[in-house]
Amino acid sequence: MSNIAISIELVLIGITLSCMNLLTLSKATYYPPQTEARALLKWKQNFQNQSAFTSWQIPQNLTCLPNINPCHWRGIGCDSHGRVTNIILSGLELQGKLDTLDFSSFPHLIGLDLSSNYFIGTIPTSIGMISKLKYFDLSTNKLNGTLPFSLSNLTQLEHLDLSRNDFTGQIDPALFPDAVSRTNSGLISIKRIILQHTYLDGTIPSTIGNCRNLSIIALGNNQLSGHIPASMANLSELTCLRLDQNYLTGPIPTFVGRLDKLTNLSLYENQFHGHIPQDIGNLSSLTCLELCRNNLTGSLPPQVCKGGKLVYLTASFNNLTGPMPISLKNCQSLHRVNLNHNQLTGDLDQAFGEYPSMRYIDLSYNKLGGKLSPTWGMSKNLSALLIAGNSVGGEIPKHIFQLPNLGLLDLSSNRLHGYIPPEIGQSSKLVQLLFQNNMLSGHVPVQVGGLKEVRQLDISNNSLTGQIPGEIGGCSMLLSLNLSNNHLTGKIPDEIGQLTHLQIFLDLSYNSLTGEMPLNLGQLQELENLNISHNSLTGRIPTSVANILSLLSVDFSHNELEGPLPDSKAFSSFLLESFSDNKDLCGKIKGMKPCNDIQATLSPTTKQQYRIIKFTVASLASTLLVLLFVACGIIVWRRGRLAKHKQQKLNKFKDPFTVLNFDGKLVYSDIVEATEDFHSLYCIGSGSFGRVYKAELPNGQVLAVKKLNSGILENAAKSFVTEVTALTEIRHRNIVRFYGFCLHQKMTFLVFKYVERGSLADVISSYDGAKELDWDKRIRIIKGVANALAYMHHGCIPPVVHRDISSKNVLLCSQLEAHVSDFGTAKFLHPDSSNWTALVGTYGYLAPELAYTMVLQTGQMTNCKLS
Repeated sequence: MSNIAISIELVLIGITLSCMNLLTLSKATYYPPQTEARALLKWKQNFQNQSAFTSWQIPQNLTCLPNINPCHWRGIGCDSHGRVTNIILSGLELQGKLDTLDFSSFPHLIGLDLSSNYFIGTIPTSIGMISKLKYFDLSTNKLNGTLPFSLSNLTQLEHLDLSRNDFTGQIDPALFPDAVSRTNSGLISIKRIILQHTYLDGTIPSTIGNCRNLSIIALGNNQLSGHIPASMANLSELTCLRLDQNYLTGPIPTFVGRLDKLTNLSLYENQFHGHIPQDIGNLSSLTCLELCRNNLTGSLPPQVCKGGKLVYLTASFNNLTGPMPISLKNCQSLHRVNLNHNQLTGDLDQAFGEYPSMRYIDLSYNKLGGKLSPTWGMSKNLSALLIAGNSVGGEIPKHIFQLPNLGLLDLSSNRLHGYIPPEIGQSSKLVQLLFQNNMLSGHVPVQVGGLKEVRQLDISNNSLTGQIPGEIGGCSMLLSLNLSNNHLTGKIPDEIGQLTHLQIFLDLSYNSLTGEMPLNLGQLQELENLNISHNSLTGRIPTSVANILSLLSVDFSHNELEGPLPDSKAFSSFLLESFSDNKDLCGKIKGMKPCNDIQATLSPTTKQQYRIIKFTVASLASTLLVLLFVACGIIVWRRGRLAKHKQQKLNKFKDPFTVLNFDGKLVYSDIVEATEDFHSLYCIGSGSFGRVYKAELPNGQVLAVKKLNSGILENAAKSFVTEVTALTEIRHRNIVRFYGFCLHQKMTFLVFKYVERGSLADVISSYDGAKELDWDKRIRIIKGVANALAYMHHGCIPPVVHRDISSKNVLLCSQLEAHVSDFGTAKFLHPDSSNWTALVGTYGYLAPELAYTMVLQTGQMTNCKLS
């Protein structure tokens, strides 16, 4: 044997002895880690997202399998002997199943946390093999099926959280092949019948009480049914029981009141019925009791806050009766109370006291009496006080308006009387103020103008007198205003027109208002419902109201209005009853007197005078018409050649282009000079057919100029023709303003109003821009785009379909109002022909009818009006 062969043989013998020594060492100090590692690596292969497992690798320099150590892998924890004790892989967007993990390989596992992922399938029955498990969290996944009885084998378990899944109670056929095969063969499986009667679909395992060390059970937000198992009475260590948002039935077991370590009991949104166990009042450590949206009856436990630690109490939307629990009056630990929509009784001022930590309380729609106590003003953290639909009397305490964080105040539908305190103006954070359906008197205080953040103000159905204060225009964020059914007098203040955010409704009906309506009502461009009926208003309906394109309903009836209705297609669609019982209104509504039928209301003498005046005016008009015809003939003859020459140049473009309100030659030279012959320095954007430039004219006016590439291609020319045609037909406050165009062999461009903030895409793509666009601003932008689309689809003949609505084609002005731009791919829809379209522009959301049929639904079409 050669020396080389002998050397190789010695090396192999050395490696073998080393591996045997390592294996012996591993048996002495490790529980076979290669088994755990193999199980983990096999499980890993089933996940779609592998980015979380970059550390789960076998080192290249190892030659012996026992040296694979998973203890350094992400999410894996081990004890001092190298045995896997924890698998923590929460919030990693993992997509997989649990049945691909061999639980028998982890006899020393203590913690398993796979929460906030996308696991599907069922919990395998082999979960019961991890007998040392203490912490088990599979919450916020997509697991389904039943809860396996083998959970009861986890006798060391302390924390069980399976909430926010989809455990529906359907038996997995893979678990019971016998039952499935017999059923398929036409026979009824006895085994399956037994399962259906002893292992109820969707129930909590009846032997869960075997896990006597359980401290937390969280099974909320699933679809579990059945009763709470009686074996839970054995869980003496239980501190938190969350079974909310399921379909559990039956009464709440009385043993719940004997779980003396319980701090959190959440049973809301189930189907529990019967009385609440009074022993719950003996739970001295209770901090959270949530029972709302069930079918509970009887009374609340009087000593529910016996321990003085209760923080959350919710039992709304039940059928509870009886008085308020006596222990609530001195329960200063309370933060939130929801007892609305029951039949609770008692005096409000006697049942509640002072709560330094209270933030939210809703007692609406019960049978409470008494009055509002000034002690509510001592709850300095209170942000919502809701007591609507009771029988509370007395006056409104001024101390309530001194609460620094009060945002919601609903005292509607009670028996309150007296004045509205002038201190109301101090509630600068009020968002919702509801006083309707009471017996309040006096004037609307001028201090109401201090409510800068209020969105909803309703003081209807009271006995208020005096005028509507002009200071109400200071409530600039109002979405709805209702002052109806009072005794208000005087004129509607002009300041109403300053409430430009009014959207839901403006209701001033059933008062004694006089005078003419404010001319600036047309500034309420977002208003949907307007009701000023049953007053004594005079004069005409302001023509500016026709500019409110968002109006869905109006009611001007029972006044003394006269004259023609605003010339608007929207007005012609309203019901005749909306204008009935007035002095002398006329218009194009069916059943209303036409405005041209003037003689119908004249006396015989006045009619004769009217005929003479009509004849005289007609004669003068005929003479002037002849003179004007002669003068026009001379002018036309002189300019005939020039007009003919110009027409020949434009005939190759047969579309009826229109230049809107500018001197073309003058502006052309100004634009070329302002952009230094379209230098790239002034370029603010580019597209497929050209670039957009910013041009500041000598008079200070700033324009946006869309210049098409030289040598207009066929597609570009079509885009240019489409955009010009569309923009000369449509005008809307949420559509970019078109000034004109230049059409020349060497240069072609469109002229628009300059929109300061640029495209929505640019704004939201920057951190500062996205942060500036809070929810209110984003909703306003969406509404602006929706208004523009509604106008194009339903306010024009023929309707216009933009076909490229994207964030790049929505421009924002300095006030962050939306303006739709770029009509190069727009399409006109003709009602008498089939409308098919190809996908163009930016791919994104498609209307269902377009995605499936390629046919656009145009709806009802009306004439296009210029604003």
